[in-house]
Amino acid sequence: MSKSKSTHQHMAPKRRKRRGEKKSSEVRANNVGKKQQGSRSARRQKTSGQHAANRRKPKERTGAVKALPPATTSYTSTTGRAGSTYGATGGATSSYSAQNQNRNIARTQASKTSARRGGKRRASAPRHAAPQKKRFPVIRVLLVIILLAGVGVGGFFLVKNIIHPYEGSRVEDGQEVTVVIPDGSTGSDIIQLLLDSGVIHSTKDFRKAVEAQGADQSMRSGTYTFNTGSDPAEIVKQLVAGPNSGQSQLQVPEGLTLAQTAKLVESSLGISAKEFTDQAKADKYVKDYAYLADAGKGSLEGYLYPKTYDFSGKDTTADAIIRSMLDQYSAEVNSLDMDAAKKNLSERYNLNVTDYDILKIASIIEKEATSAEDRNKISSVFYNRLRDGMALESDATMGYETGGAISPEDLTKESPYNTYLHKGLPPTPICSPSLWAIQAAMEPDDTKYKFFFIIESDKYSNHKFSETYEEHDAAYAAALNEKAAAEGAK
Repeated sequence: MSKSKSTHQHMAPKRRKRRGEKKSSEVRANNVGKKQQGSRSARRQKTSGQHAANRRKPKERTGAVKALPPATTSYTSTTGRAGSTYGATGGATSSYSAQNQNRNIARTQASKTSARRGGKRRASAPRHAAPQKKRFPVIRVLLVIILLAGVGVGGFFLVKNIIHPYEGSRVEDGQEVTVVIPDGSTGSDIIQLLLDSGVIHSTKDFRKAVEAQGADQSMRSGTYTFNTGSDPAEIVKQLVAGPNSGQSQLQVPEGLTLAQTAKLVESSLGISAKEFTDQAKADKYVKDYAYLADAGKGSLEGYLYPKTYDFSGKDTTADAIIRSMLDQYSAEVNSLDMDAAKKNLSERYNLNVTDYDILKIASIIEKEATSAEDRNKISSVFYNRLRDGMALESDATMGYETGGAISPEDLTKESPYNTYLHKGLPPTPICSPSLWAIQAAMEPDDTKYKFFFIIESDKYSNHKFSETYEEHDAAYAAALNEKAAAEGAK
């Protein structure tokens, strides 16, 4: 037995032999006996020396430099560049550099680790190797921060909308906008229009305001001017009051003649007065409005119902405007019981009047009366005079002929509208009367009055009704003196 073999047997610790594993001394002896030269033998000899050193000093740390005890076999380490070789030589002592000793111990530890794992794979790194540093995931952190920020902002607006829900267009508050509400719009239609324009922000708040004011059926169509973000209660009040915008509106007051209405249409909607007047012929509409069959001179005088019309989003032709006014007249008059009124007038005054006659009388009442209290009294005067075969003697009818104020000379001029010269009613109404005037013509007061005068000035007012001409003449003379005194005239 060689010295090398006996030395390893002496130093090797006792351990249980694994299946298929030869003794380390036998492996080493065979390797030394077969081949004493070459790099392979040198590496095995070096490994054997490392195991021996580790068995002697199992608790030494990597990098410790200590002298080995005397041994039969000695090794000389020759350190060079990468790929250094180790050779076995004879001698009494052994010397190691600190660098080689550290390398040997590290390799020994790696070999032990590999052996414990069954020798099936190599050690990837020595145990004393420093752990590899991981790069800080900056991008991931930024993404998380952005995500959390988004969730935070979204949560804020979610809570805000739950407390104060915001619907419709997000228009900056305080902006003036125009809203057109078409005819026939439902409550839901109106709400949607207000939401889309930014006038209101909450359906719930607006519905509460409508309910509080009982305005569900009283909101009116037309063109409105609102400020965005307005108080829902104020918006509902305006919708009940009616359109507040002058755009595309035609305001027709009571008592206008057809010619005056035509001028108003021209100034308000840009349609020439001539075009409107030429279109306003009864024969053009009688097929759709049967009551026009009685229209005198084929004129629509008296039928163009006075009202504020809104043509926003509608046709603004002369024909469209006239039809709107005729539709309104139909709606207003259809609410009245004309048949009952005609029967009553026939019984009281022995007069067979028509619907058109009532409209004529209403138009004269509209021009003569200056107060609501006078309407039914004036109506009784005209019916009393008609019953007794007297001329109406109304200045207002001749004023329709002259187009304005009248003089004593005008009352002597020949005209079908001169009710001083001609008994009965004029050929057409002399204006478009209000509904109140029409109602007064249908229900005159029960009086014996046949005369009246009305004086209105800045400093004097006198309304006098009389049964006889003498009473009337005396009262009128006294009123003129009183007026003169009130105005300071001599």
